[in-house]
Amino acid sequence: MPTIEIPVWPYAYGPPASTGTLRTLPEDFIVTEQLAFEPSGEGEHVFLFIEKKGENTDYIARILARHANVRQRDIGYAGLKDRHAITRQWFSVWLPGKPGNGPDWAALNSGQLQVLHSTRHARKLKRGVLAGNQFNITVRNWQGDADTLTRQLAQIKANGIPNYYGEQRFGHNGQNVNKALAMFQGAKTGREQRSLYLSAARSFLFNQLLAGRVRSQTWNQALSGDTYVFDRSNSCFKSALADDDIIRRLNTGDIHPSGVLWGKGHADVADTALQTEQAIIAAYPELADGLIAAGADRNRRALRANVFDLAWKFISADVLELNFSLPAGSYATAVLREIVDYGDKQ
Repeated sequence: MPTIEIPVWPYAYGPPASTGTLRTLPEDFIVTEQLAFEPSGEGEHVFLFIEKKGENTDYIARILARHANVRQRDIGYAGLKDRHAITRQWFSVWLPGKPGNGPDWAALNSGQLQVLHSTRHARKLKRGVLAGNQFNITVRNWQGDADTLTRQLAQIKANGIPNYYGEQRFGHNGQNVNKALAMFQGAKTGREQRSLYLSAARSFLFNQLLAGRVRSQTWNQALSGDTYVFDRSNSCFKSALADDDIIRRLNTGDIHPSGVLWGKGHADVADTALQTEQAIIAAYPELADGLIAAGADRNRRALRANVFDLAWKFISADVLELNFSLPAGSYATAVLREIVDYGDKQ
C-alpha cells in the first residue's frame, strides 16, 4: 500500500528566515482558554479553571472524576490541550444537589495542577465552545534575519495566516494519515484511534487544498462559487460571484473563504471553487472514499485565521517572546511556522 508523506506546505509570506527552539521549558509555551460565554454562577455543574503543567487533558479529567467521586463522563472540557506546556483551561463537573462548589478542590493543588477558580453553571462544558486561545510563547536559541522576521510578523498581524492544521494533528512523520489508509483497507482500529485517524485524513485533505490556494495567492481572496465563513463562527454563506461588499469584508477579515472538510454530503461550493476542491479529492481517492465509507459528514473550515493582539519582543539577542490570540480550532504552530524553523516538526 502506498504511503503518504506530509509535505512542507507553502508559506504565505515567504519561508522563515530564522531558526529557534520551542518548548525548552514548559513555561515557554503557555496557553489560556477564552470561553465563548461567562459561567452564570449557579446550576448543577461546577466549572473549574485549572492550570496544568506537563499533563494532558484526559488525565486531569480522570483526577477530577476520582476526587469528586463521579463518572468520567460527568466531566466536561472544551478542548484538548498540549501536555508539553503550561495550559489554563476550563473543566466542568456534574454535581447536582451538592453544597457550594463541591469538594475541596484546593486539595488537588500540586506542581502539576492548580485550581485557579471555581463557579457554577447550568450546563455541562461541551467540546468546541471556546472563543479562542491566548498564547505566550518563548523561542530560544533564535538566530536569523531580524528585518525579515519583523516584516513577516507585521504581515501576519495585518492579514492573518493560512489556517493550516498543525503538524501534531498528523502524528510523528504523518503516521496518523497512513494509519487512516490502513484502517480504510480493513486494519483493526480501536474507537479512540479511529476518531484520531479520521481527523488526520480530513485535515490532510484540507491542508492540501489550502496549500494550493496559498500557491495561487487565493487563500484570502474570493474564487467564483466560494462559500464564506464568518470570523470566529461556523456560520457560512455562499456567493456565486464576489461583490464589493464581500471583497470589503474579506479585506477587513470579517469573513474568510472556506475549504472542505471532506465527508458525505452535497457540494457546497460551485464554479472555480468546486473545481479546485475536486482536483484535490481526485488526487487522494483512498482517503476521500474511506472518509465517506466511515460516515464522516462534510463540513467547512476557514482558509484564513486572524491573529489577534500579536506582539513580540526580544528578551535577549537569542530569545524571542511572542504573544497572540487565535480563534478556536486554529493552531499556534501555524503562526510559528511562518516565521521560524523550529526543527521539532513531527
